[in-house]
Amino acid sequence: MGNIAHPTGRPRSTSAAEPPNPARKIPCPEAPVTAAPPAARLLLGIGLAVSAVFLFAAGDTLTKVLTERHPVERIAAVRYGVGLLILLIFVAPRAGRLLWTVKRPVLVGIRALILTLATLVIGYTLRLLPVGETIAIMYLAPFAVMALAVPLLGETVTRTGWVLAALGFAGVLLIVRPGSALNPAGVGLALLLAASNTVFHLMTRVLTRTETPLALLFWVNAIGASFFLVAALPTLDAPLPDLTDALMMAALGAIFTLGHFLFGMAYREAPTSLIAPVNYLHFVWATLMGWSLFGHIPDTVTLAGMGLILVSGSAIAVMAHVMSRPPR
Repeated sequence: MGNIAHPTGRPRSTSAAEPPNPARKIPCPEAPVTAAPPAARLLLGIGLAVSAVFLFAAGDTLTKVLTERHPVERIAAVRYGVGLLILLIFVAPRAGRLLWTVKRPVLVGIRALILTLATLVIGYTLRLLPVGETIAIMYLAPFAVMALAVPLLGETVTRTGWVLAALGFAGVLLIVRPGSALNPAGVGLALLLAASNTVFHLMTRVLTRTETPLALLFWVNAIGASFFLVAALPTLDAPLPDLTDALMMAALGAIFTLGHFLFGMAYREAPTSLIAPVNYLHFVWATLMGWSLFGHIPDTVTLAGMGLILVSGSAIAVMAHVMSRPPR
């Protein structure tokens, strides 16, 4: 699962679907920007975000490859276990107790469990649907977050924002329309994935007011590894992966952890409202990778739906960036 579930963020805007950053600073790449960065840093931030999104799409595609041969629970156990080891080996010596210290452990745990269950859902979804369509449906979540943030978090959305959100939702309807040849069970799982991501991002907006991005990432990996180590026990009778597949499973942990790290670096160089449109490259990369590896090309109507999601989501993020700039 990619960056739509990432735990980093910047100050909350009125219409972008990205979570905010905590005010508290720690000595790590996720520290917030304290001054307006020059153009070179903005470009660096965008470049880092593009790289992160590419890694997330690669991770999703690799997950689909592996789920065709191995139990989802085993793949996820290795992924989260490797991610946890990376944090403990390379980040813990520098961050110390800040890596796992949180102020609201119950909510942090619930959030991590939601993402863990979403990982399980996307694994089974990718068995049934192409990568590009899965990720595109998943991007219903930012529009749902924007809508629910009004009554739940007291945020405001402009009339233009509502129109763009409706266009994004229409794009999802084009993808999942009757006669689209998509597996109905896969579509149902993808919609469940979008719902879980909506709850995840709403909780992220609340928790990043008091918690650090690193601590949120740590507990996602710790709870994910613990959950899937238990969930994978019934799969012990399944054939063991060969060396190549075992390395691919381990690579998933490195890919997603590095992706989150690069996003943290990106948010040091550029504001969320400028980085947010880059997120929608996720399903562009995923579609291209699905075509190159599996030979799947979405039909014209599905591509039109993806285009609506891409344009409307990016427009919302750009609009948020313009509104967040101080008046001259």
